[in-house]
This record gives sequence, structure tokens and C-alpha cells, in this order.
Amino acid sequence: MTNQSTRRPERTAAWKQLIQLAEIATQTHNRDRVDEPDRFEKYSVRVGSLLIDFSKQRIDRPIFRGLTALAEECRVPDLVSAQMTGEIVNATEHRPALHTALRTPNDAKLISVNHDIELERSRMLLYADAVRSGEKTGFTGRRITHIVHIGVGGSHLGCELVCRALNRSGIEIRFLANIDGAATNRALRGLDPETTLFIIVSKTFTTLETLVNAQAARTWFLERTCDTVAVASHFVAVSNNAHEMTKFGIATANQFTLWDWVGGRFSLWSSVGITIAIAIGSSEFGKLLSGATAMDQHFRDAPIAKNAPVILALLAIWNSNFLGAQTHSVLSYDSRLKTFIEFVQQLEMESNGKRVHTDGSICNIDTSPVIWGGEGTNGQHAFHQLLHQGTRAFSADFLTTIDPEHDRAEHHRWLLANCLSQSQVMLYGNLNQVSDSIDVHEIVTGDRATTTILIDKLNPEALGSLIALYEHKVACLGMIWRINSYDQWGVELGKRIAREIYRDLGSPSSENTDRSTDGLIRTIRERTNSPFDDGNN
Repeated sequence: MTNQSTRRPERTAAWKQLIQLAEIATQTHNRDRVDEPDRFEKYSVRVGSLLIDFSKQRIDRPIFRGLTALAEECRVPDLVSAQMTGEIVNATEHRPALHTALRTPNDAKLISVNHDIELERSRMLLYADAVRSGEKTGFTGRRITHIVHIGVGGSHLGCELVCRALNRSGIEIRFLANIDGAATNRALRGLDPETTLFIIVSKTFTTLETLVNAQAARTWFLERTCDTVAVASHFVAVSNNAHEMTKFGIATANQFTLWDWVGGRFSLWSSVGITIAIAIGSSEFGKLLSGATAMDQHFRDAPIAKNAPVILALLAIWNSNFLGAQTHSVLSYDSRLKTFIEFVQQLEMESNGKRVHTDGSICNIDTSPVIWGGEGTNGQHAFHQLLHQGTRAFSADFLTTIDPEHDRAEHHRWLLANCLSQSQVMLYGNLNQVSDSIDVHEIVTGDRATTTILIDKLNPEALGSLIALYEHKVACLGMIWRINSYDQWGVELGKRIAREIYRDLGSPSSENTDRSTDGLIRTIRERTNSPFDDGNN
């Protein structure tokens, strides 16, 4: 069974009913719904150390029943089972999406991949612990003190998120993704080649940005060591292309496998997570996997009305397809989750930013909204003004932790107070306080839809569960919208055009047929002090 075996959502009875319910819902301010005594208990769900409160969403009992009916009519439970047992769900590339297998202990239904997963994970964790302990050293015998993780998109965002949230190793970890010389110089600045380990992550080992940065790192290293043999002690790679890794100079023992059935944006659970394992250790990496596994089991087994990822997906559909929200904001009230916004941005928009159904027909409904957000009270002083008094429809997720694991209680109390107050103001506004003396410019209408996720403590298990929660939300959205959440052909087109323009920038004339871009290329050539032509054009 694949997504292609079911019909488009707008043709279901549930969708048609939800259109009618949306017309009624927009005539009622949400503050009139939320005062029912048991609303919080009715519209919140706990999964492990995560409490997902959606009681401030613009829903009531008939709307929620309609949303769950939509999931049933779109056969979400069957499609979840199909994905998690290895059926082909990425139809355009004829692949399963088995990232959940990377954290599922010995699932009998996945016996064909279990052995490879266990073997590769053991190799990766042994290497990571050897770096942490000092057993694995640089070529002069000195301990590794710095790591530069080189990868882009899914090859770095998940790893960066977890490392920034949980790293307590004492090893400084830098991430190099952008193909920008300034970023490369910043990542290499102040490093000692004798104590720096470079980890290159590219599924195909042909990703342009990653290879250009990796070659720059290799050149930097050789200029300072003059020792090609030493490369073996300072470069590690994760890819499914052993030939290219060897060609680059990566020692066989330092080559780790990333299988083609793992999408980049779902890959932190694989050997891509070697940087994470170095940052937190093999035991804590195991807890990260366990937290994700708990969410996998919940996603697979919980009934739709109590299934957290399905509920988040249904709320996204309700807000975007029926209430007109074109954007969704992720607001993190924990600085350790600052990069969670970028991670979710790629996860949702690269997965579900599609205009074609799995059967090849053009979508007549909106798919992924624009995902954006910010960190804590910084956002309140930057863009929350628009959220409170702007004209654009949006929805939002608030994330915060109950136990901050630091001793600044006053700071954390204020942080929590701000988080909760912002969600309350987005719900109520100040209409109940309006009097004849208040200026119209001061009125905040509220009636904004938000979800709050409370995390007991940001430890590896909780973070694993949180990441898996959003992974499964994305998968469920693809199942209902009938789109392929596991390809990214729009990204591939941009890569190809970039290669053509790179050639044109180094040529005396341009073959580009786009006059606007030709004009930009000519201007760049005219105003460039050093010619781009390096003889490779």
C-alpha cells in the first residue's frame, strides 16, 4: 500500500463537512470556546516527558470529530503501518522511508536491514567514544579538541540542533554548511590542525557545497601539516559512496555508511549522528534513540484522537486549508532549542512544499505553509507585534521546558511567564478590557490559534521524542495531502542551474537565455577585481 492507493482529501466527506464547520467557526471568537471547564484535559495529550496542549486552537467537539474523521477517511493508520514496515512510500525515487528503523530495536518486520543498522551503529559509537576518551588522537598524538562538521541541509541541521542543545563534552563543535568563503574562514579560524577532526557528511559525496568546503578544509590542513598521511587521522566521512570517499582520501576505517532509504532530513539517527555521539557519548545517544522510539510507538499505536503527531498534522490542515493561515511560527522559549526552528523549517517545507499529488495530478489545495519563528523574548521585541496586531493569518507552536537545568530561577520564571502570556494574549487579546477611553491603536483582537508544548526537562530522551513528533507530523500531512514527503526535485533543479551560472561567471560570454540573470552576470564580471576564470571552464 502506498499513498497512491487512496483518494485526494478534498473529495472526502470529512473535508466537505470541515468546509461548513470552518464557516461557522470564523463567526465565533476563540475566547468563547476555551472557557468550558474540561477543555485543557480534553484537548491536550502527554507522550512521555512532552505535554502537547492544543486547547487554544480554534476547535470544538464537532470540528475535532471532523478532523479525526478526515484522518480515518484518508486511511492514515494504514499508511503509517505501510511506511513503518518498509513499503515504498517515496514513489518518485522508488524507495521506502525507513528512518524509524534506525532507532527501532530489532523489529522483526525490518529484519532485512536490522543487521546492517546494528553493525554500523556499533562502529560509529566505538569511534565516537574513542574520540571522547582521547584514545583516538590526531596524527601527533594530541587529543581532539575541535570538530568541524561539514554538510548542508539534512546533513547538518539535525546534528547542529542536538549538539547545540545537549553538548557537554568539552569538545568545541563547529558547523560549516554554506558555500560562502567567509563562513569557511570563520569555521577554520583559530584551529590547530593537530587537534581538529573534520567530519564530512554527504549522502552521495557529490553535494557541491559540501565538497567545496571539504576540499577547502583539506587544503587548509595540508598547508599547515605538509603530511598527506595525516589526513587519515583527521578526516571522517558519512556517505553511501565508498568510491568517492576513498578518492578524497578518507581511510576505510573512517568511512561510515548512509543508506539510500534514509532521507537527509531524517538522518541524524544514522551514522550522520557521529558528531552527536561525540558530543554526548554513546550512552546518551542511545537515550536519544529511545526517546524517538517511544514517539514512533505512540504514532503507530495510539488512536487518532489521542495521537500527538496526527493531531499536530490535523491542526495544521485545519489552520491552513480551512482557516486561511499561510504561515506557521515556531516559538522556542529555551535558548538550547534556538536552531530547532531551522530544523523544522527544512523538515516541513522541503518535505511538503509540493504542488503535485502522488498520482501526478496538480494539487487544488494548499500544502505546506511557510514555516518560520524565533527564540524566546527576543522574538517579542522583533516580530510579535505583527502576530498581535497584524493582518496576516497564522498559527503558532510555543515550546518551553519546565526544568531548565540551571540555577537562575528568576530568569526561568520570567521566561515561562513570557511564554504563557504570549499564548494567552494571542488567544484573548484585550477586547474584554476595551473601554471608551482606549485608543483604537491599542486594541489587540486575539483569536489566534496556538499550541504549547511543555517539555519536562530537555534531556536526550525528550529531545528525541520532540524531533520524532515533528517528523511524524510531516509524514501524516503528506499522507493526507497525498504528496510525496520524501523527495525534493525543486532543490535538484536549483543545483543544476547553479552549475551553469558558475561556468558563465568564469566565461567572457554568457549562454544564459534569461536576460535579467545575464545582466547580473555581466555586472558581476565588470565589477570583480579578480577574474573568476580558474581554467576549469
